[in-house]
Amino acid sequence: MAEGGAADVETQRGEIATLLKTPLRRADTWYLVDSRWFKQWKKYVGFDSWDKYQMGEQHVYPGPVDNSGLLTDGDVLGLKQHLIDELDYILLPADGWNKLLSWYGLSPGQEPIARKVVEQGMFVKHCKVEVYLTELKLCEDSNMENVVTRRFSKADTIDSIEQEMRKLFSIPDEKETRLWNRYMSNTFEPLNKPDSTIQDAGLYQGQVRGTPVHHCWSDHFPKCNLCENMKSLTLGSPLDLLQVVAEEAWESHIKRNDSIIVDIFHGLFKSTLVCPVCSKISVTFDPFCYLTLPLPMKKERTLEVYLVWLDPLAKPTQYKLTVPKVGSISDLCASLSALSGVPAEKMIVTDIYNHRFHRIFASNENLSSIMERDDIYVFEVAVSRLEDTEHVLIPVHLREKYKQSGFNHTSTPLFGQPFLLSVPRSVSEDKLYNLLLLRLCRFIRPAAEDEESQETLSPKHPSINGSATNGVMEEGSPSEMETDEPDDESSQDQELPSENDNSPSEDSVGLGDNELENGVDPGKGPTLTAQKKRLFTFQFNNMGKSDANFLKGEIRFDEDHMRLSDRCYLSLDWEPEMKRRYFKEAVAEDFDKHESMEYKPQKKSFFKLKDCIELFTTKEKLGADDPWYCPHCKQHQQATKKLDLWSVPPVLVVHLKRFSYSRYMRDKLDSLVDFPLRDLDMSEFLINPNAGPCRYDLIAVSNHYGGMGGGHYTAFAKNKEDQKWYSFDDSSVSPSSEEQIVSKAAYVLFYQRQDTVKGTGYFSLDRQAPDEDEDRASAGAQSEEDLNDNQPEEELGPSLSL
Repeated sequence: MAEGGAADVETQRGEIATLLKTPLRRADTWYLVDSRWFKQWKKYVGFDSWDKYQMGEQHVYPGPVDNSGLLTDGDVLGLKQHLIDELDYILLPADGWNKLLSWYGLSPGQEPIARKVVEQGMFVKHCKVEVYLTELKLCEDSNMENVVTRRFSKADTIDSIEQEMRKLFSIPDEKETRLWNRYMSNTFEPLNKPDSTIQDAGLYQGQVRGTPVHHCWSDHFPKCNLCENMKSLTLGSPLDLLQVVAEEAWESHIKRNDSIIVDIFHGLFKSTLVCPVCSKISVTFDPFCYLTLPLPMKKERTLEVYLVWLDPLAKPTQYKLTVPKVGSISDLCASLSALSGVPAEKMIVTDIYNHRFHRIFASNENLSSIMERDDIYVFEVAVSRLEDTEHVLIPVHLREKYKQSGFNHTSTPLFGQPFLLSVPRSVSEDKLYNLLLLRLCRFIRPAAEDEESQETLSPKHPSINGSATNGVMEEGSPSEMETDEPDDESSQDQELPSENDNSPSEDSVGLGDNELENGVDPGKGPTLTAQKKRLFTFQFNNMGKSDANFLKGEIRFDEDHMRLSDRCYLSLDWEPEMKRRYFKEAVAEDFDKHESMEYKPQKKSFFKLKDCIELFTTKEKLGADDPWYCPHCKQHQQATKKLDLWSVPPVLVVHLKRFSYSRYMRDKLDSLVDFPLRDLDMSEFLINPNAGPCRYDLIAVSNHYGGMGGGHYTAFAKNKEDQKWYSFDDSSVSPSSEEQIVSKAAYVLFYQRQDTVKGTGYFSLDRQAPDEDEDRASAGAQSEEDLNDNQPEEELGPSLSL
């Protein structure tokens, strides 16, 4: 049996793995589980092959199901926006959720997050869990002063809305009612089919008897990469233009791609290459269908860490560090060393989660593995691990050991902060206990004289392989999480720290150099001597591999050194009464703040769109893997390249390059780009002295939420008729304000040139003058008049100004 009487880990793993394969069926209920908790559970049950080495171990026990990471503050049922399946949450069928709930329970104050399965798609139906419910605004008799918002599933019926409204507005069952759907145009539609679902009735994010928005955006289209979609729409035939003069290049491009798409979306680049050897200059003019603008990347990031000093009497100190964004753990140590004075080579960087070492980092690991929400603790050690071969560093966990009522086994939940301890490779049990006691001295409440003689407080040593020993588990011993042994173990008095006896007793153990190894000054702070009673027992666990042998009461670490990792640890088991009397939990959680925590660097919180355009037009040197063939040198050279804008189209599409790729990491840049909603002046970036009008107004924005592994697209668009902004999110369309348009999620921007808005035909903007059209007409090109005769102007409007 696993923790708390739950099924054993093999049974849990098998049952949940089977239930995860349950197919989606309409109207079934599924539940959301926070992915961070679920990943911890997978480690505990050895769900994946790489997690089986720590299967069933206490230090990876996940605890109650915790969905707090999915919820908005102050709302036990409200989900955060833009959560992504398998990245932020896992979906479980009802049977799977009920099993997890029976095994682990739910964190206090939380409610299950249940969602229905609905059918989606206009032509090809498919089932999908409706993670985000539809918010409907409800009111009685058009009383807009008393509007109540409620969440409904698309699978809920009109009748269920009526029943909810009867409860909200205290309407008797015998009173006849009628539901109406109010639209933005102040028109009403009766909802007279009580058995139809919200989806079938065409109700989307909006209001019943309020201002719902019509179903005007089908959700049956497959999601795909936006830029690939856009490119397929705006690109004509392959561009084979290597002309020197811009006019010739554009004429050639028009002859090959004479279409309305070219007229509306295509502009012209000037590309200049200079050979670094012979100074050969190559100038070409190339068309573009959209601008891909790089974002000015921040080269540094800030991290908050806690430094745990070697001195056990000193509180940990919190620091705010500035480290390279693409750096290593050694860079973090160097930055912390500059502020704290502790040599970087005497630091061990760890990630602590849920009272355990979640990860212990190597100095050459990338900083990208540290997330913003991680709790990073850096431990000061006396000597570099590479220099000191006589000692080993052991991770130590604190556990509370108590018997489960009604069961013949014990439970050992973790508490407090774990720590690292330096011990000799060969050490006695008494000496190890005293080293542990000295490391914990700041958290220990000394015992009064009358308590020292109380035999009832004396915990017992665990019996290992049938004999009362030093409390260290031998090879092949089970996890300390549960034992089926009775509690009447062979007795040995434990040792308690005394506040009255400051002189060494005959039971005291001399520590010698190891006091200094762990930062203990014998003449500093209270003297803790070995008395008759001990505060805790200890057990060593190395995931089934024993690097610690026992010879006549001594613990000896083999030449095959114990690796410092979260897989190897020493657990200190406290009886509940001993923990209550002698362990000061509030002190254990206390820390100091360094002045760096108050420092707020003057960082640029956002970039302007013009900054991105300037970066795009900056001269750069080609990489070694992307050289240019110089026709004069007859070989490839790392030339300098500069792009300039020669002409810009009536509708300018701007793609913000948010995805960053490097040798060490892939990342999405969430920097805010401040782009204008109107009067974008491109004249300062055009090198063509005869360029025409170039002021633009924003008409649409495509947003991307998520990361490299997946995400979600939404859009804002400006309606041509009422000049108002609307939000498009799958099948939901709702009004938006201008303040919502500029956000960190903005991915593709659509600008319309101002001279094309008020009735000006698009076809004359980038074509030649009428008296020059004859030559092009003879070549098969269709003139502006011909196009206007065949295509009414009003049919072009919606595609250009939404």
